[in-house]
Formats: sequence, structure tokens, C-alpha cells
Amino acid sequence: MKFSMKVGIAGYGAYVPIYRIEGSEVARIWGSGDEEPIKEKSVPGLDEDSLTMAFEAARGALEMAGVERSEVGAVLVGSESPPYAVKPSATVIAEALGLTPRVVAIDMEFACKAGTTAMILAAGLIAGGAIKHGLAIGTDNAQARPGDELEYTAGAGAAAYLLSGDSNRFLAVIEHAYSYVTDTPDFWRREGERYPRHAYRFTGAPAYFGHIVGAAKGLMEEAGLKPTDFDYAVFHQPNVKFPLRAAQMLGFKPEQVKPGLLSGEIGNTYAAASLIGLARVLDAAKPNQRILVVSFGSGAGSDAISLVTTDKVGSKRSSLERFLSRKVYVDYGLYAKMKGILRVA
Repeated sequence: MKFSMKVGIAGYGAYVPIYRIEGSEVARIWGSGDEEPIKEKSVPGLDEDSLTMAFEAARGALEMAGVERSEVGAVLVGSESPPYAVKPSATVIAEALGLTPRVVAIDMEFACKAGTTAMILAAGLIAGGAIKHGLAIGTDNAQARPGDELEYTAGAGAAAYLLSGDSNRFLAVIEHAYSYVTDTPDFWRREGERYPRHAYRFTGAPAYFGHIVGAAKGLMEEAGLKPTDFDYAVFHQPNVKFPLRAAQMLGFKPEQVKPGLLSGEIGNTYAAASLIGLARVLDAAKPNQRILVVSFGSGAGSDAISLVTTDKVGSKRSSLERFLSRKVYVDYGLYAKMKGILRVA
């Protein structure tokens, strides 16, 4: 899909908690004869959740863009781990950022692709003339049953993008977007269940790879592009191996993918995963470079977005590297307390 007018990224921000737990520490408790899928993952502090992380990322995006807060017409929040079962996260974030009351505030769900879908919908509102600027956020405190394979990779973090129709503010222009969706039940959590369930290896071929490849190929066919036209590619990162394998299947080289590959450092941050990777790429990108971002959400679907950087990219950078470099390691006992696995009631 192409938008009826140019829409671009005017600011972006990302947040990762300071705490980390190593994969070897999870294996020490539950036992594992296999290689841990990641070295370590991020863990939210006792005073952090998807709301607080979203606020930090969004504040960074607004400060970078430098727009009047009264001109931000939408706050779209993608997450599968909101702190409230019945109460929107978007209204809390909009209020904390000083964007209320004249704003569209929406909570969105589609597993790990909710953040990219928020970007596409915000861009549509701007292109349609309904708003001047829109804030799209992906944030998650990823959940996993203790001892499950997902516990090695379920991390925490947030990313936010201030989209705008003002070309004087563009750091990168959204060139094309494509969505690819099927009903593939690889990951789910029924009402009342505490932890999500997954279909193990079924998550790979028919779910992740089928949708990532389908969305990326669909975008390139519609836009008349090929892998060599891109300087960077960011694929959803449930682990380190999957995005590299998807890149190989599509004809991308590892050097196009590795700059945005963060899952080995912070784990799978679900709705924020591909968006945090994009933030790292934008921090390093030069003018007139093309970037492909492809998310994946269990259930299942993928969004593919093609962006081209402007001469303003690099003039401002996010705080992502600072958040990545500060680390406090915790053992499994403290991790269980922080994640709410241990309950006293």
C-alpha cells in the first residue's frame, strides 16, 4: 500500500530496562541440554511495566521531533502485556505526555506486530488529513510460563515513533507498506490463563517464516524492489537464528540484517522487537539509505514497511545505546520476584 501523501518519521525513541538475566541462569534452574537461544534478556524492575516503558520511549520520540504537543492527534499503543485487563494504556500514556484531551487514543493487539500496525494506522490518519502528527508505540513485558522454552527469550522494552506529514521534519520517509495475515494458531492465551501457550516448532515454518517471507516478498513485488535495493533489513527477532534464516530465504545478506539484530542482548520484546531494531538502524543510518522492517505477530501476520532516510537522519539519535550499555544482572530468584512469578496472596 502507498499513502496518498508523504508521511515520515520525525522522531523516535526506545527504552530497555537496566536489569538482565543470562540464559545460563535460566538453564541452571530448569536444566537444559541445548544451547541457550540467547545470551541474556532484559527484565523490568519492580516499578516498571509496559506503560512506564512506553512513556519513556514516547517521551524520547516527542523530544527528538520537537513538535507542539497540542498538534499530536493520535496515540496508538501496541502491546500484549498491558497492566490492566480493563483500562486503556493509551489514555494513561497520552495524559502523562501532556497530549490530552483532544487526541485519538487506542490500545491495539496483534501479538508482536501491534507496533508496526500502529505505525501504518497512524500514517493513514496523517495521509488522510485527519491529524498532523501521530504517535505509534510498541511496548511489552513479554510473558512466558516458568520453565518453558519462551522463558529464555521473553524480554522487555519499548519503542515509539512520531509520524508526521511535515516533510521539513522527516528523518525517514515511509515509501511503501504491506500486510500479510492468515489464521495460523501458533501462539495463544485464553481468558483467565496466566501464561501464553505455543505450538513449539509449528511456530517456525508455517507461522514465522511463512508470514515474514510472504510480507517481504509482497512489498518488494508491489514496490518494484529487490533485496539489493536495501541497505538494512530488520526482521522480527524471537531469537538470533530466525531473522538470519529469514534473510537468507529472501536473498538478504547477513551484513544487511545484523546492525538491527538485538535479540541476543535483550531477548524478544514482542510488540517492540522490530521497532527497537529499527531505532538502532536509524541511529547508524546515513542519508538516502533504504530500510526494510518486517514484523511478525503470532495468530498470525506480518507488516512490511519500506523507508528511505533523508539528509536529516543522524542529526539526532535516540538514547537506545545508553540503555543497552547499562546492565545490572539478577539471579533467578530476583528475576522471579520482578516478573511476578512469586506471588504472596
